[in-house]
Amino acid sequence: MNKGKKILFITIISFLVGSFFSMALAADAFTSDGNDRKGKYVFRKNCRSCHDGSKAVALSPNSKTQAQWQRAFEKYERLKCVEEWKKNSQSDLNDVYTYLYNHGYDSPQPATCQ
Repeated sequence: MNKGKKILFITIISFLVGSFFSMALAADAFTSDGNDRKGKYVFRKNCRSCHDGSKAVALSPNSKTQAQWQRAFEKYERLKCVEEWKKNSQSDLNDVYTYLYNHGYDSPQPATCQ
C-alpha cells in the first residue's frame, strides 16, 4: 500500500470510529433501562406539582407517545421548566424517562396513574 492510500485509509477509519463514539454518547443521554418504579416516584414528587394543569400543562405517561417522550427528553433544554430539570440527577431523569417512555400512549402498557 502506498503512502497516500495508507493516509486515506487511516483518515477514513479515524472518522468512522469518531462518528461511532459520538453517536453512542448522544444515544446514551436517556435510555429506557432506568428504574421504572423510582421514575414514577420522582415524577410524582418533582413534576406533578406543576404538571397538574394549574401551573403547567397536565402530563401523565400516556399524554405522549414513546417517540414524543424521547424527543421531549432529547431537547429538554428548550422547555420552560429546564431549571427544575437541572435540580435532578441524571440517574433520576433517566428513571423518569423510563417510567414515561414505558407507559406512553402507544406502549404495550399505557398508564394513566399519576
